[in-house]
Amino acid sequence: MTTPLTLIPGRRPDGSAQLAVSGEIDMSNAASLAEALETTSGPLVLDLTDVEYLDSAGLSVLFAHADRLELIATPMLGPVLTVSGLTDLAPVHGIGEGPAPE
Repeated sequence: MTTPLTLIPGRRPDGSAQLAVSGEIDMSNAASLAEALETTSGPLVLDLTDVEYLDSAGLSVLFAHADRLELIATPMLGPVLTVSGLTDLAPVHGIGEGPAPE
């Protein structure tokens, strides 16, 4: 069974590409996230503020694209993003170090 995941591409006010993600990212749907990231070229703001769960399959997808991602998350995702080391590879906003960019 695939866990519900919604991916909404768009643009931020400054014109940069954005992908808003909501639901849970796990091994049942990580391929959908990977496909969405692969079809978007260049820098990308990945809005994870509506993600309720992120497992190792989802982290693997994020690591594969970390060099071009800027993440917006919530304090709930902070521990997994920090312990995994993703915060050392990509800017992450909203996990406790100040406000997320607009």
